[in-house]
Amino acid sequence: MAILKPLDAAWFYVDTKETPMHVGCMAIFSLPDDAGPDFIANLFSHLREAPQFAAPFNLKLRSPRFKSVLPVWQTARKIDLDYHLRHSALPKPGGERELGVLVSRLHSHPLDFNRPLWEAHIIEGLENKRFALYMKMHHSMVDGVGGMRMLQKMMVPDPKASALPPPWAIGRGAGPRDGTRPPPRVFERLRAQCAAAPQVGKAVGHVVAERFRRRVVMDETLPFEGPRSLLNQRVSGQRRFATQFYDLARIKAVAKAASVSVNDVFLALCSGALRRYLAEVHALPEASLTAGIPVSIRPEGDDESSNAISFIIASLHTDFSDPLDRLQAIRRSTEAAKAQLHKLPAAGLTSYTMLFMAPFMVQLLAGLGGVARPMFNITVSNVPGPTVPLYFNGARMEQMYPVSLLTHGQGLNITCLSYAGQFNIGLTGCRDSLPHMQRLAVYMGDTLAELEQALAPQAAPARARATPKPKPKAKPRARSGPGLKT
Repeated sequence: MAILKPLDAAWFYVDTKETPMHVGCMAIFSLPDDAGPDFIANLFSHLREAPQFAAPFNLKLRSPRFKSVLPVWQTARKIDLDYHLRHSALPKPGGERELGVLVSRLHSHPLDFNRPLWEAHIIEGLENKRFALYMKMHHSMVDGVGGMRMLQKMMVPDPKASALPPPWAIGRGAGPRDGTRPPPRVFERLRAQCAAAPQVGKAVGHVVAERFRRRVVMDETLPFEGPRSLLNQRVSGQRRFATQFYDLARIKAVAKAASVSVNDVFLALCSGALRRYLAEVHALPEASLTAGIPVSIRPEGDDESSNAISFIIASLHTDFSDPLDRLQAIRRSTEAAKAQLHKLPAAGLTSYTMLFMAPFMVQLLAGLGGVARPMFNITVSNVPGPTVPLYFNGARMEQMYPVSLLTHGQGLNITCLSYAGQFNIGLTGCRDSLPHMQRLAVYMGDTLAELEQALAPQAAPARARATPKPKPKAKPRARSGPGLKT
């Protein structure tokens, strides 16, 4: 048995039917040139023949009814792979809209707490000789960076490699095929936490002194500073999923021309899209929206931690009409937030995260999410992904999109993932509280074009140079157009 760390356990405390705390990803693959009609069937059979389960895929809750009191992991003695691994097919011809509808539906279903908390879906029938893999896992088991590392281990840059094991046979451990390292036992975890108490107490004291000092920091955005908005209502359990992707070189060109970071450009795309979307439905607040931004604090080579994240809050400056002024204001806000985070000692980052997110969790536990003023208006996350094309048993991964979670008071999540020169964006929203959410994907492309035009000629030549040669099997579509929509 293994007691969960507080940061991991917190995701169980706020897990409800309307707000299931699982995260996912959707990867689109193209079939090999020599693939026969039985390629998907053979691939599925190959995956079913991998009965070995590594952590965290072999962990389940010891007492599901007490998941919100003291969640404890235990190793599952028997795992029904036929339950966790599913095979689906889209109606022909399977377009990206049909794929988005299916992923939205799959992501709306909560996980079964009596089993290990993950599912994998192979989805065939996608037009232009493609198929998809959708996976989801409870956030207590993995964060965005950790999940990306686990998926990377199942793929290789060699298109000829075959018989590669699925992610549940590899897990998050350093040994790709052992996965037998036992988790720390309950008393070992408690002993370690007690031993670290003095250091944690010192770190928390530093955090309190730093965060609640009297000195005002210029451009710093504070919790609960954002206004109430259409994004911050109560949510239902039904999700809507949309995607967008660009050449990463376009984003970098804008960042270089404006002397900002890639993440600042991403936030500016979100800000411009939200400003236009909310204005169209007559719901744009006068005050600027704010974004809660997860920051990975996972050390290099750390694949064991379930969650290794902290948070900062930045203003999206949706009250600025000029796109360049908005981008520079966002840069100042993120720099101020990161400067405060960097002042904290490394040993206190986890304690800081718990202290920082405590009001957010208390708000949800008290049933005030979507009723009281939000701690921030929207979660916006940037996850670094593989830099080279990857293959799984000969099938090339064309795109990968993150599918995230929602809470009461947080009806929209926008997460991006870089992959092999692409900038892939997944938008997860509440189906019932955000009408026509897929328009945000279109408006993000329009905002990028506005920035490029405003920064011309600095950004425009870089965009022209960065345009890649068309892939022989890629589906023809505008590079700045929307991806999946439901």
